[in-house]
Amino acid sequence: MRRRDGVASLLGQEIEILMRERQRLLQVVGATAALIASLDTRDLPSASVRAADLVASAINALSDESLRDALAAAHARIDDECAVTG
Repeated sequence: MRRRDGVASLLGQEIEILMRERQRLLQVVGATAALIASLDTRDLPSASVRAADLVASAINALSDESLRDALAAAHARIDDECAVTG
């Protein structure tokens, strides 16, 4: 019984670590999404446009729910005109 309690405790700790890491990743993705949405590609060097396109493609592959969670974690909002607030 003690072993099971110990395993459960370790699993609980690991879940907490993973949830904190998820929150940090959501903050990074949300901030990145807000940054990409605010860029005007006409003002960027071509290498930067390629990098921004790569990031935008990865962000666009997220589910709507994940993107909303990420923007909320970063306290950012992207409106219809791609203006960023937050």
